[in-house]
Amino acid sequence: MPLRLVFMGTPDFAVPTLLELAGSGRKIAAVYTRAAKPGGRRGLELVPSPVEREARRLGIPVLTPASLKGADEQTAFARHEADAAVVVAYGLILPKPILNAPQHGCFNLHASLLPRWRGAAPINRAIMAGDAETGVTVMKMDEGLDTGGMALIERIPIGAAMTAGELHDTMAPRGAKLMAQAISELEQGRLKLAPQPVEGVTYAAKIDKGETRIDWGRPWNNVHDHMRGLAPFPGAWFELGKDRIKVLRSARGEGSGAPGTVLDDRLTIACASGAVRIVELQKAGGKPMRTEDFLRGTAVQAGARLG
Repeated sequence: MPLRLVFMGTPDFAVPTLLELAGSGRKIAAVYTRAAKPGGRRGLELVPSPVEREARRLGIPVLTPASLKGADEQTAFARHEADAAVVVAYGLILPKPILNAPQHGCFNLHASLLPRWRGAAPINRAIMAGDAETGVTVMKMDEGLDTGGMALIERIPIGAAMTAGELHDTMAPRGAKLMAQAISELEQGRLKLAPQPVEGVTYAAKIDKGETRIDWGRPWNNVHDHMRGLAPFPGAWFELGKDRIKVLRSARGEGSGAPGTVLDDRLTIACASGAVRIVELQKAGGKPMRTEDFLRGTAVQAGARLG
């Protein structure tokens, strides 16, 4: 028998899972998401989250509480009489009364191979660390930070040039199908949970603005992984004169020199060992462009030193 669900999610990453579950004919009693934020031109209009937009299009009731710690919100949640809750990048902590309200509990889709990269930014951190593989994990939530028992896992390779944006777009639909499979197995009484390994725990801290500036004094592969792990958002950047340049795509370059030195007319930059070639970039306030197009309008001489 199909389960009655509550869906909890906010960003684009969560949308495929919402659509997958709604498209299967399951009853979604309510969608919880973060409240609309100021945006648009001059920030004068409130912009709903991607999940809220899709939920309203589907005719599903939407709730946007600022917190779930209060008794009133917990009582309101219990009134949905959900069999299970599905949580995908929601953005709020679920206290114990919320976790225990659905008959079968709350199930989270996490964008890593747990217990590696628990926390807020698993996609970025996996690439920034140079991981060759990641994945999506469906787990039953408990009060810890991504510590619950694991139900299903799917492994996903990380290409040597893959950006965080590309990995995000690969993982989201595959995670949606994995969650749908988990809910189907739960309905059939076949879903099994396994405890997370004690070894191999790492934490994916939220990306801080202070770590987005490029440090040329690192080996080329570390610089390359840093760039692609932050592309397209928030973006790794360097200074060229008075301009801040965000790197959207890079590759291994040829040559060597003092870190931060421009080595040729293709914007190849020396690192502590080896070099990185900038393939695609974006000036502050500008549009993304190929490096060759950028260099047609901006002269960058070999031998120049970048900030």
